Amino acid sequence: MTSAASPTPPHKVYLVGFMGAGKTTVGRALARRLGWRFEDIDVEVERREGQTIADIFRLRGEGHFRAAERVALQACLGVPDTVVATGGGTFVDPANRAAMLADGVVVWLDVPLSRVLDRVPTDGRRPLAASRADLESLYHARRAAYQLAHLRLDAATASSEELVEVLIHRLGW
Repeated sequence: MTSAASPTPPHKVYLVGFMGAGKTTVGRALARRLGWRFEDIDVEVERREGQTIADIFRLRGEGHFRAAERVALQACLGVPDTVVATGGGTFVDPANRAAMLADGVVVWLDVPLSRVLDRVPTDGRRPLAASRADLESLYHARRAAYQLAHLRLDAATASSEELVEVLIHRLGW
């Protein structure tokens, strides 16, 4: 991971991190600030599939969801001046990760597990969060992939506006 500003500011930002990290909130704020387009992979999957993510998992399984997620991501590739909020597992897939790293700057919003546990409900809206033990295991397993992002932002206590300012500074805008 690099911490210095890029020599040429990127024309695409992918936000990655665990569920509850604030990818959608920060993504919307960053896109608004830059005057760019905003895409949310999870929202796009739901739109394309005509079902909630919870229903996709329940009725079609995680494999179907991951395939739909890949299609939604591919639709974002090559589209400049876009901020993309990814699903928590999008960047874990090696093919998705390679495509994102090549297409723009990938920013990991890093939050501690305790913050995730405070933010993520166990009411079934997030299928992989139904069990706290499974959620904790998944959190630790995904960190290895997130560490491959271009940049890491400590999103534990900063507001979305503060994170946008830090990111703009670090990317040289």
